[in-house]
Amino acid sequence: MPGHPVRKRARLPGFNYASPGAYFVTVCTHKRACILSAIEGADVILSPLGEVVRDTWLQLPLHFPCTEVDAFVVMPNHVHCILTLHGRGTACRAPTEAFGHPVPGSIATIVRSFKAAATRAINLQRGTPGATVWQRGYYEHIIRSPLELDRVRGYIETNPLRWALDRENPVNM
Repeated sequence: MPGHPVRKRARLPGFNYASPGAYFVTVCTHKRACILSAIEGADVILSPLGEVVRDTWLQLPLHFPCTEVDAFVVMPNHVHCILTLHGRGTACRAPTEAFGHPVPGSIATIVRSFKAAATRAINLQRGTPGATVWQRGYYEHIIRSPLELDRVRGYIETNPLRWALDRENPVNM
């Protein structure tokens, strides 16, 4: 369609995103609105909406038993996190998701569920039913080694220190 940007595929073709492993995920707020937290030096001060996001994120293993929540940070307008999928049970070994057909236990299904649950809770808290909270889609990266896992954990942990220089910071856009 003329005038619309061409969306790049971020997914690795043929990769099973329900397979066991660690995944680095980033989810951004709609229009990069800084509604989730404030950064003061190295400290993240969660807003009430950021607390909803944190709590929703921590509840993921209750809804997806094959999922483990690893390091995460709720930044002012995005969330960085590591999800680990464990290959226990048949729901954990689902095939690759096809467009429009969610696969139980896949990264796409877990992120979609997280965004939907957080949106419902945030909109209930704000009194804004149906309002958009999240940017369309999300970023994910397959973590392929223990060394890379440590590097990504370090990136997440030190992300607040880099907020002043972060490209997601509206001051830098």
